[in-house]
Formats: sequence, structure tokens, C-alpha cells
Amino acid sequence: MENPENLSPEELAEKKEEMLRFYTESMPYLKAQLSYEQALLEIDELRFKRSQIQMQFAMMMNPPEEEEDTMPEPEAKPKTKKRTLKKQEA
Repeated sequence: MENPENLSPEELAEKKEEMLRFYTESMPYLKAQLSYEQALLEIDELRFKRSQIQMQFAMMMNPPEEEEDTMPEPEAKPKTKKRTLKKQEA
């Protein structure tokens, strides 16, 4: 792309007009894309809300069970003889 400092005032005005025309012509496509993205966002939000409601309903219908002490009581450990290293003879 040419450096704007090297352009004459007429060329600069022509470039500005070209850019303005490009963006003006692109607006219908961008508005259509915006509408499409907003619709996708709304769909995703509704799906998320629906799954949250389903999870809450499932939790209400199946409350957590009372936890029993399933941990076995520790058995008395047999006393073990303390192990020592053998002494080496020099």
C-alpha cells in the first residue's frame, strides 16, 4: 500500500472515497452477519438455561443419599520389630 505522505491531495481524496464506498457497500453483509451471530447467541443462551433447569430438576427428584460411615475402622496394627542395619566388621 502506498504511503499516504507520498500521495497528492487529489489521490488522497480518491483513496478516502474508495474506502468509504467499500465500507458503505459492505454494510448489508455485516448487518446480516450481526443478525446471524445474535441469533446463535440467543440459541446458545437458551440451551444453557434449559440444561441448567434440567439438572436442577434432576437433583430435586433424586436428593443426595445420607452418607453412611463406609470407612472401615482402622484395625490395630501388629507391632513390628524395629529393623536395624547390620554392623560391618572392619
